[in-house]
Amino acid sequence: MLSYAVLVIAGLLAGMINAIAGGGTLLSFPALVWLGVPPIMANATATLTALPGYIGSAWAYRHDIRAEGSLPLRAIVLVSALGGLAGAGLLLITPGDAFVGIVPWLLLTATLLFALGPRLVAAVRARGHAVIGPLVSAVALLLVAGYGGYFNGGLGIMLLAAFSLIGFENLHNMNGLKNLLSAVLSLVSVTTYATAGLIAWESAVVLALATTLGGYIGARQARRIRRMDLLRLLIVAIGAVLTVVFFAL
Repeated sequence: MLSYAVLVIAGLLAGMINAIAGGGTLLSFPALVWLGVPPIMANATATLTALPGYIGSAWAYRHDIRAEGSLPLRAIVLVSALGGLAGAGLLLITPGDAFVGIVPWLLLTATLLFALGPRLVAAVRARGHAVIGPLVSAVALLLVAGYGGYFNGGLGIMLLAAFSLIGFENLHNMNGLKNLLSAVLSLVSVTTYATAGLIAWESAVVLALATTLGGYIGARQARRIRRMDLLRLLIVAIGAVLTVVFFAL
């Protein structure tokens, strides 16, 4: 019963955090490790269980999803899927504990980029460039998607940071697209992980149901926030807390 309670609570919180800012896997991943699942299998399982929540959140944001910047929506989805496939393949050849060490640094970088995103975009536009070009935008998304395929924790923060840098401005639009791309990335990654036998299915079922419910609740609540500055502050705060937690692990 304790194991089920841990999985349900971790799943609900992870789903809500994923819907609002991303990073919920940094709750479900440690929960699985604490229950005795090996780290790489815990990462793969946490990615799988986040997938239904991403889909539920993307559905809640379906009216807000649109492209901004220099890349059309189809190109953004395709580039993200390719990056996710590459990242998942890289994880399969990584030693058991090696990938954990770089995660807090990546999350810290993403949080700082998202916090400074509006100023960086304003600086780019002040130099006479309305938006970052399609090639640079595609490379930025490819790198973030590769990270997401490699380790799902903090993916939402990374995507939001990338969106800020390539010209996105509407936070509800960014959140909706973040959830859609997270679903695409997770689907590609999970297919790779499952083929390699890296899913702890018994824990995955409970965690997935809780994460789905949490994702829908979080997305519904986030869309009611009208103060963009408050939503941005909330996202930065979540990123900062998750960074500190993961440095402490």
